[in-house]
Amino acid sequence: MFPGLFLAAAKTYTLPPDKLAKAIEYATARNRLHFIAAAYGVLVLAGVLSTKLAPRFRNWAESASRRRILQAYIFAPLLLLAIDAAELPISLYGHHLSLKFDQSIQGWASWFWDWTKGELLVLALAGVLIWILYGAMRRSPRRWWFYFWLAAIPILIFLMFIEPLAIEPLFFKFEPLAAKQPALVAAIGKVVARGGMTIPPDRMFEMQASEKLKSLNAYVTGIGASKRVVVWDNTIRKMNTSQTLFVFGHEMGHYVLGHVWIGIAAAAAGTLLFLFLAYYAMRWTLARWGARWQIRGMDDWASLPVLLLALAVFGFLSEPVSNSFSRVLEHQADVYGLEVIRGIVPDSSAEAAQAFQILGEVSLDDPNPSPFIEFWLYDHPSISERVRFASEYQGP
Repeated sequence: MFPGLFLAAAKTYTLPPDKLAKAIEYATARNRLHFIAAAYGVLVLAGVLSTKLAPRFRNWAESASRRRILQAYIFAPLLLLAIDAAELPISLYGHHLSLKFDQSIQGWASWFWDWTKGELLVLALAGVLIWILYGAMRRSPRRWWFYFWLAAIPILIFLMFIEPLAIEPLFFKFEPLAAKQPALVAAIGKVVARGGMTIPPDRMFEMQASEKLKSLNAYVTGIGASKRVVVWDNTIRKMNTSQTLFVFGHEMGHYVLGHVWIGIAAAAAGTLLFLFLAYYAMRWTLARWGARWQIRGMDDWASLPVLLLALAVFGFLSEPVSNSFSRVLEHQADVYGLEVIRGIVPDSSAEAAQAFQILGEVSLDDPNPSPFIEFWLYDHPSISERVRFASEYQGP
């Protein structure tokens, strides 16, 4: 049954009784898992400290080589892999939920291979980052948090540049969109031109999300020469062209409205604040328990779990702030998406509302999340609010 035939129904986000019960059950399980995962992560790091695992890895690294870069690439993978292995049950249960509630069709072998590839990428990057971090600590014991932050920003931007070229293809297949969907490419081209952007057809791709996921998306990714359009094959199957254009228009809005650079600036500011606070947290913690944990000082490799613990706590406590900020940007992108397709898509408000309805049905979004959950966890407005806003939108 083609969803686009029922535009008039998408005034409010609704689900049939059986799917509603499933959506509530899924939301409850997923929300519970989020808070359990945060607490469990803290317990894992506390366990690493109490068992003196980091000093043991430090000793192995220092006995293997006198070169700091080699020590970093011995110590960091050992420690981070131990932490991630200890946290693997949480990840396994998260994938179990996605399978149980029809959000994923990815088999366990494929999932483990993706997990392994992700670990290898993290460990390769972590070695150099930790080498830079502890080099800054040794050279500037009081200002290392600032100098490391300065070094990390260009690395973050570089990763954003290479992500669509080198990282995303490790996990999903991409094919030229024009080869399969020439009419959609032409329609997207009109929206891109309306937004004042330049993205040629050879930078538009279809991602084979359906090999692993059931969710829908269409977006712009990369920066500069790596910028490209990506439309998930699930979106093409589940939505008509008008609805797909709205989803794409929303994502394009993040670029046109400067949200990408605003997000980078906000992340950079948050990282600087966290590192500053972590510096004082580490000083206090190591003064009290450093000797018990066999940590020689802040610039000792073995102090890394203390830093990770501080960052984990600060990150968790900051979630309501960062998510509230994200909801503002996402609402602005919703407005932009409605405006940019106006005149290109007939009855754009109804199409946008129906697109949200389809997104909610596929993702099993809870129509009535509790105010606390929405405040703490939602980085987008609730799907019910988005359907209502789109259906009533009349323009500025």
